[in-house]
Amino acid sequence: MMDVKQIGELVEKKSEFVGALFSEMDKVIVGQRYMLERMLIGLLAGGHILLEGVPGLAKTMAVTVLAGAIKADFKRIQFTPDLLPADLVGTQIYRPSDGEFQTRTGPIFANIVLADEINRAPAKVQSALLEAMQEKQVTIGDESFALPRPFLVLATQNPIEQEGTYPLPEAQLDRFMLKLKIDYPTKEQERKILERMAFTDKKLNVNPVINSEDILELRDVVDQIYIDDKIKDYIVDVVLATREPGKYGLDLKELISFGASPRATIFLAVAAKAHAFIQQRAYVTPQDVKAIGADILRHRVIVSYEAQAEDKTSEDIIQTIFDNIEVP
Repeated sequence: MMDVKQIGELVEKKSEFVGALFSEMDKVIVGQRYMLERMLIGLLAGGHILLEGVPGLAKTMAVTVLAGAIKADFKRIQFTPDLLPADLVGTQIYRPSDGEFQTRTGPIFANIVLADEINRAPAKVQSALLEAMQEKQVTIGDESFALPRPFLVLATQNPIEQEGTYPLPEAQLDRFMLKLKIDYPTKEQERKILERMAFTDKKLNVNPVINSEDILELRDVVDQIYIDDKIKDYIVDVVLATREPGKYGLDLKELISFGASPRATIFLAVAAKAHAFIQQRAYVTPQDVKAIGADILRHRVIVSYEAQAEDKTSEDIIQTIFDNIEVP
Protein backbone atom coordinates (compact mmCIF):
# COMPACT_ATOMS: atom_id res chain seq x y z
CA MET A 1 0.00 0.00 0.00
CA MET A 2 1.48 3.34 -1.10
CA ASP A 3 1.41 6.45 1.07
CA VAL A 4 0.13 9.81 -0.17
CA LYS A 5 3.63 11.00 -1.11
CA GLN A 6 4.25 7.94 -3.30
CA ILE A 7 0.82 8.28 -4.88
CA GLY A 8 1.62 11.98 -5.51
CA GLU A 9 4.80 11.06 -7.40
CA LEU A 10 2.88 8.49 -9.45
CA VAL A 11 0.08 10.97 -10.23
CA GLU A 12 2.61 13.63 -11.27
CA LYS A 13 4.31 11.19 -13.63
CA LYS A 14 1.16 9.65 -15.10
CA SER A 15 -0.75 12.94 -15.51
CA GLU A 16 1.86 14.41 -17.87
CA PHE A 17 -0.29 13.36 -20.85
CA VAL A 18 -3.15 15.69 -19.77
CA GLY A 19 -1.49 18.81 -21.20
CA ALA A 20 -0.67 17.01 -24.47
CA LEU A 21 -4.25 15.73 -24.78
CA PHE A 22 -5.74 19.20 -24.28
CA SER A 23 -3.22 20.66 -26.77
CA GLU A 24 -4.38 18.22 -29.44
CA MET A 25 -8.07 18.92 -28.74
CA ASP A 26 -7.45 22.69 -28.67
CA LYS A 27 -6.26 22.46 -32.28
CA VAL A 28 -9.90 21.97 -33.26
CA ILE A 29 -12.15 22.94 -30.33
CA VAL A 30 -12.21 26.59 -29.29
CA GLY A 31 -12.90 27.17 -25.58
CA GLN A 32 -15.30 24.60 -24.07
CA ARG A 33 -12.66 23.67 -21.46
CA TYR A 34 -15.42 22.65 -19.04
CA MET A 35 -16.73 20.09 -21.56
CA LEU A 36 -13.26 18.77 -22.45
CA GLU A 37 -12.24 18.38 -18.78
CA ARG A 38 -15.45 16.55 -17.90
CA MET A 39 -15.02 14.22 -20.88
CA LEU A 40 -11.53 13.37 -19.62
CA ILE A 41 -12.93 12.81 -16.10
CA GLY A 42 -15.48 10.36 -17.55
CA LEU A 43 -12.69 8.57 -19.42
CA LEU A 44 -10.51 8.28 -16.29
CA ALA A 45 -13.40 7.36 -13.98
CA GLY A 46 -14.96 4.84 -16.37
CA GLY A 47 -18.27 6.72 -16.48
CA HIS A 48 -20.55 7.37 -19.43
CA ILE A 49 -21.32 10.99 -20.34
CA LEU A 50 -24.43 12.75 -21.64
CA LEU A 51 -23.83 16.09 -23.37
CA GLU A 52 -26.88 18.32 -23.72
CA GLY A 53 -27.07 21.54 -25.71
CA VAL A 54 -28.70 23.13 -28.72
CA PRO A 55 -27.41 22.05 -32.17
CA GLY A 56 -24.15 23.58 -33.39
CA LEU A 57 -22.17 23.78 -30.12
CA ALA A 58 -19.49 21.23 -31.22
CA LYS A 59 -20.76 18.39 -28.98
CA THR A 60 -20.33 15.74 -31.68
CA MET A 61 -17.07 17.29 -32.88
CA ALA A 62 -15.65 17.28 -29.33
CA VAL A 63 -16.34 13.54 -28.93
CA THR A 64 -14.85 12.83 -32.38
CA VAL A 65 -11.74 14.87 -31.54
CA LEU A 66 -11.36 13.09 -28.15
CA ALA A 67 -11.57 9.74 -29.95
CA GLY A 68 -8.93 10.97 -32.41
CA ALA A 69 -6.57 11.82 -29.54
CA ILE A 70 -6.91 8.27 -28.18
CA LYS A 71 -5.66 5.25 -30.10
CA ALA A 72 -8.75 3.12 -29.54
CA ASP A 73 -11.68 1.67 -31.48
CA PHE A 74 -14.30 4.38 -32.09
CA LYS A 75 -17.81 4.03 -33.51
CA ARG A 76 -20.47 6.64 -34.14
CA ILE A 77 -24.16 5.71 -34.09
CA GLN A 78 -26.68 8.24 -35.40
CA PHE A 79 -29.90 7.78 -33.43
CA THR A 80 -33.06 8.20 -35.55
CA PRO A 81 -36.77 7.41 -35.00
CA ASP A 82 -36.55 4.29 -37.22
CA LEU A 83 -33.45 2.81 -35.52
CA LEU A 84 -33.91 -0.73 -34.14
CA PRO A 85 -32.18 -2.35 -31.13
CA ALA A 86 -30.49 -4.85 -33.50
CA ASP A 87 -28.92 -1.91 -35.39
CA LEU A 88 -27.18 -1.07 -32.13
CA VAL A 89 -26.17 -4.35 -30.48
CA GLY A 90 -26.23 -6.78 -33.40
CA THR A 91 -28.37 -9.72 -34.43
CA GLN A 92 -28.41 -13.39 -35.43
CA ILE A 93 -28.37 -14.15 -39.14
CA TYR A 94 -29.62 -17.48 -40.53
CA ARG A 95 -27.18 -19.41 -42.74
CA PRO A 96 -29.08 -21.61 -45.24
CA SER A 97 -25.90 -23.56 -46.04
CA ASP A 98 -25.80 -25.34 -42.66
CA GLY A 99 -29.07 -24.28 -41.01
CA GLU A 100 -27.20 -22.48 -38.20
CA PHE A 101 -27.51 -18.92 -36.89
CA GLN A 102 -24.46 -16.68 -37.07
CA THR A 103 -24.11 -13.77 -34.65
CA ARG A 104 -23.19 -10.43 -36.19
CA THR A 105 -22.22 -7.87 -33.57
CA GLY A 106 -23.31 -4.23 -33.87
CA PRO A 107 -21.43 -0.93 -33.69
CA ILE A 108 -21.69 -0.84 -29.88
CA PHE A 109 -18.65 -3.18 -29.80
CA ALA A 110 -16.04 -0.43 -29.57
CA ASN A 111 -13.95 1.32 -26.90
CA ILE A 112 -15.59 4.71 -27.42
CA VAL A 113 -19.16 4.88 -28.72
CA LEU A 114 -20.71 8.17 -29.80
CA ALA A 115 -24.49 7.92 -29.46
CA ASP A 116 -25.35 10.99 -31.49
CA GLU A 117 -28.69 12.68 -30.73
CA ILE A 118 -29.65 9.80 -28.45
CA ASN A 119 -33.08 11.28 -27.71
CA ARG A 120 -34.10 11.10 -31.39
CA ALA A 121 -34.71 7.34 -31.01
CA PRO A 122 -37.68 5.76 -29.17
CA ALA A 123 -37.42 4.09 -25.74
CA LYS A 124 -36.95 0.50 -27.04
CA VAL A 125 -33.69 1.53 -28.73
CA GLN A 126 -32.49 3.56 -25.75
CA SER A 127 -33.25 0.54 -23.53
CA ALA A 128 -30.91 -1.59 -25.66
CA LEU A 129 -28.08 0.50 -24.20
CA LEU A 130 -28.97 -0.27 -20.55
CA GLU A 131 -27.25 -3.67 -20.30
CA ALA A 132 -24.23 -2.45 -22.26
CA MET A 133 -23.73 0.63 -20.08
CA GLN A 134 -24.13 -1.13 -16.73
CA GLU A 135 -22.98 -4.72 -17.25
CA LYS A 136 -20.40 -4.00 -20.00
CA GLN A 137 -21.92 -6.84 -22.00
CA VAL A 138 -24.62 -7.41 -24.63
CA THR A 139 -27.04 -10.33 -24.98
CA ILE A 140 -27.86 -11.43 -28.53
CA GLY A 141 -30.22 -14.42 -28.68
CA ASP A 142 -29.14 -16.83 -25.93
CA GLU A 143 -25.54 -15.64 -25.75
CA SER A 144 -23.90 -12.81 -23.83
CA PHE A 145 -20.89 -11.04 -25.32
CA ALA A 146 -18.42 -8.99 -23.29
CA LEU A 147 -17.74 -5.49 -24.62
CA PRO A 148 -14.14 -4.35 -25.14
CA ARG A 149 -12.26 -2.61 -22.32
CA PRO A 150 -12.32 0.30 -21.82
CA PHE A 151 -15.92 0.89 -22.90
CA LEU A 152 -17.34 4.39 -22.82
CA VAL A 153 -20.60 5.82 -24.17
CA LEU A 154 -20.58 9.53 -24.97
CA ALA A 155 -24.11 10.55 -25.91
CA THR A 156 -25.32 13.88 -27.24
CA GLN A 157 -28.86 15.18 -27.03
CA ASN A 158 -30.77 18.31 -27.89
CA PRO A 159 -32.95 19.82 -25.15
CA ILE A 160 -36.27 18.03 -24.78
CA GLU A 161 -38.24 21.04 -25.99
CA GLN A 162 -36.66 20.60 -29.44
CA GLU A 163 -39.08 19.07 -31.93
CA GLY A 164 -38.95 15.30 -32.58
CA THR A 165 -37.23 14.17 -29.37
CA TYR A 166 -38.06 11.48 -26.80
CA PRO A 167 -37.21 11.98 -23.10
CA LEU A 168 -34.66 9.44 -21.83
CA PRO A 169 -36.06 7.00 -19.21
CA GLU A 170 -34.85 7.75 -15.65
CA ALA A 171 -33.27 4.27 -15.46
CA GLN A 172 -31.07 5.11 -18.42
CA LEU A 173 -30.29 8.64 -17.27
CA ASP A 174 -28.98 7.14 -14.02
CA ARG A 175 -26.47 5.04 -16.02
CA PHE A 176 -24.70 8.21 -17.12
CA MET A 177 -22.04 9.30 -14.63
CA LEU A 178 -22.07 12.90 -15.88
CA LYS A 179 -24.64 15.06 -17.60
CA LEU A 180 -23.05 18.16 -19.09
CA LYS A 181 -24.94 21.32 -20.02
CA ILE A 182 -23.14 22.89 -22.99
CA ASP A 183 -23.61 26.63 -23.48
CA TYR A 184 -22.85 29.15 -26.21
CA PRO A 185 -19.26 30.43 -26.62
CA THR A 186 -18.24 33.97 -25.63
CA LYS A 187 -17.84 36.70 -28.26
CA GLU A 188 -14.03 36.26 -28.31
CA GLN A 189 -14.36 32.47 -28.63
CA GLU A 190 -16.89 32.81 -31.44
CA ARG A 191 -14.49 35.09 -33.32
CA LYS A 192 -11.76 32.44 -32.96
CA ILE A 193 -14.19 29.78 -34.22
CA LEU A 194 -14.86 31.93 -37.29
CA GLU A 195 -11.13 32.37 -37.98
CA ARG A 196 -10.41 28.66 -37.57
CA MET A 197 -13.45 26.95 -39.07
CA ALA A 198 -14.89 29.23 -41.77
CA PHE A 199 -13.56 27.15 -44.69
CA THR A 200 -15.39 24.96 -47.20
CA ASP A 201 -13.24 21.87 -46.51
CA LYS A 202 -11.74 21.99 -43.02
CA LYS A 203 -9.69 18.91 -42.04
CA LEU A 204 -9.53 17.73 -38.41
CA ASN A 205 -5.88 16.80 -37.77
CA VAL A 206 -5.56 15.28 -34.29
CA ASN A 207 -2.71 12.99 -33.24
CA PRO A 208 -3.20 10.12 -30.76
CA VAL A 209 -1.70 10.88 -27.33
CA ILE A 210 -2.63 7.70 -25.41
CA ASN A 211 -4.09 4.28 -26.20
CA SER A 212 -6.73 2.05 -24.61
CA GLU A 213 -4.15 0.17 -22.47
CA ASP A 214 -2.91 3.50 -21.08
CA ILE A 215 -6.46 4.40 -20.05
CA LEU A 216 -6.84 1.17 -18.05
CA GLU A 217 -3.48 1.88 -16.32
CA LEU A 218 -4.54 5.45 -15.54
CA ARG A 219 -7.79 4.20 -14.00
CA ASP A 220 -5.71 2.07 -11.60
CA VAL A 221 -3.82 5.22 -10.58
CA VAL A 222 -7.09 7.15 -10.08
CA ASP A 223 -8.35 4.34 -7.82
CA GLN A 224 -5.34 4.85 -5.52
CA ILE A 225 -5.91 8.59 -4.98
CA TYR A 226 -6.50 9.24 -1.27
CA ILE A 227 -9.95 10.26 -0.09
CA ASP A 228 -10.26 11.15 3.60
CA ASP A 229 -13.09 9.83 5.79
CA LYS A 230 -14.35 13.39 6.30
CA ILE A 231 -14.63 13.85 2.53
CA LYS A 232 -16.48 10.51 2.28
CA ASP A 233 -18.94 11.72 4.95
CA TYR A 234 -19.34 15.00 3.04
CA ILE A 235 -20.21 13.12 -0.18
CA VAL A 236 -22.77 10.96 1.63
CA ASP A 237 -24.30 14.04 3.30
CA VAL A 238 -24.68 15.83 -0.06
CA VAL A 239 -26.45 12.83 -1.63
CA LEU A 240 -28.66 12.20 1.43
CA ALA A 241 -29.67 15.88 1.41
CA THR A 242 -31.28 15.31 -2.01
CA ARG A 243 -33.49 12.60 -0.43
CA GLU A 244 -34.13 13.96 3.06
CA PRO A 245 -33.36 17.69 2.95
CA GLY A 246 -35.24 18.33 6.23
CA LYS A 247 -32.58 16.41 8.19
CA TYR A 248 -30.06 18.99 7.04
CA GLY A 249 -32.25 22.00 7.84
CA LEU A 250 -33.16 22.58 4.18
CA ASP A 251 -36.69 23.52 3.17
CA LEU A 252 -36.61 21.62 -0.13
CA LYS A 253 -38.92 18.65 0.50
CA GLU A 254 -41.77 20.05 -1.60
CA LEU A 255 -39.42 20.77 -4.52
CA ILE A 256 -37.93 17.26 -4.90
CA SER A 257 -39.90 14.27 -6.22
CA PHE A 258 -36.94 11.87 -6.14
CA GLY A 259 -33.43 12.27 -4.78
CA ALA A 260 -30.18 10.77 -6.03
CA SER A 261 -29.52 7.01 -5.78
CA PRO A 262 -26.50 5.31 -4.12
CA ARG A 263 -25.01 5.17 -7.61
CA ALA A 264 -24.60 8.96 -7.32
CA THR A 265 -22.57 8.51 -4.13
CA ILE A 266 -20.20 6.08 -5.86
CA PHE A 267 -19.88 8.27 -8.97
CA LEU A 268 -19.30 11.41 -6.90
CA ALA A 269 -16.36 9.77 -5.10
CA VAL A 270 -14.78 8.27 -8.25
CA ALA A 271 -15.23 11.44 -10.33
CA ALA A 272 -13.78 13.57 -7.50
CA LYS A 273 -10.67 11.33 -7.60
CA ALA A 274 -10.42 11.78 -11.37
CA HIS A 275 -10.78 15.56 -10.95
CA ALA A 276 -7.96 15.52 -8.37
CA PHE A 277 -5.82 13.52 -10.83
CA ILE A 278 -6.29 16.14 -13.57
CA GLN A 279 -5.20 18.79 -11.05
CA GLN A 280 -2.11 16.60 -10.38
CA ARG A 281 -3.07 15.93 -6.76
CA ALA A 282 -2.83 12.65 -4.87
CA TYR A 283 -5.77 13.45 -2.59
CA VAL A 284 -9.38 14.64 -2.92
CA THR A 285 -10.46 18.04 -1.53
CA PRO A 286 -14.03 19.31 -0.93
CA GLN A 287 -13.49 21.57 -3.97
CA ASP A 288 -13.13 18.46 -6.19
CA VAL A 289 -16.53 17.27 -4.96
CA LYS A 290 -18.10 20.69 -5.51
CA ALA A 291 -16.54 21.07 -8.97
CA ILE A 292 -18.20 17.95 -10.39
CA GLY A 293 -21.21 17.78 -8.03
CA ALA A 294 -23.73 19.42 -10.36
CA ASP A 295 -22.64 17.23 -13.31
CA ILE A 296 -23.19 14.06 -11.24
CA LEU A 297 -26.49 15.13 -9.66
CA ARG A 298 -28.39 17.33 -12.14
CA HIS A 299 -30.04 14.37 -13.93
CA ARG A 300 -30.63 12.41 -10.73
CA VAL A 301 -32.56 15.00 -8.71
CA ILE A 302 -36.08 14.92 -10.14
CA VAL A 303 -37.95 18.14 -9.37
CA SER A 304 -41.64 18.25 -8.38
CA TYR A 305 -44.51 20.16 -10.03
CA GLU A 306 -44.18 22.72 -7.24
CA ALA A 307 -40.56 23.35 -8.25
CA GLN A 308 -41.55 23.71 -11.90
CA ALA A 309 -44.29 26.16 -10.90
CA GLU A 310 -41.70 28.20 -8.98
CA ASP A 311 -39.30 27.96 -11.94
CA LYS A 312 -36.76 26.04 -9.82
CA THR A 313 -34.43 23.63 -11.63
CA SER A 314 -32.45 20.67 -10.28
CA GLU A 315 -29.32 22.88 -10.57
CA ASP A 316 -30.91 25.45 -8.22
CA ILE A 317 -31.66 22.73 -5.66
CA ILE A 318 -28.16 21.21 -5.93
CA GLN A 319 -26.57 24.65 -5.50
CA THR A 320 -28.67 25.24 -2.36
CA ILE A 321 -27.51 21.90 -0.96
CA PHE A 322 -23.82 22.64 -1.62
CA ASP A 323 -24.22 26.14 -0.15
CA ASN A 324 -25.66 24.76 3.10
CA ILE A 325 -23.96 21.43 3.78
CA GLU A 326 -21.01 21.95 6.10
CA VAL A 327 -17.68 21.59 4.30
CA PRO A 328 -15.05 19.51 6.16
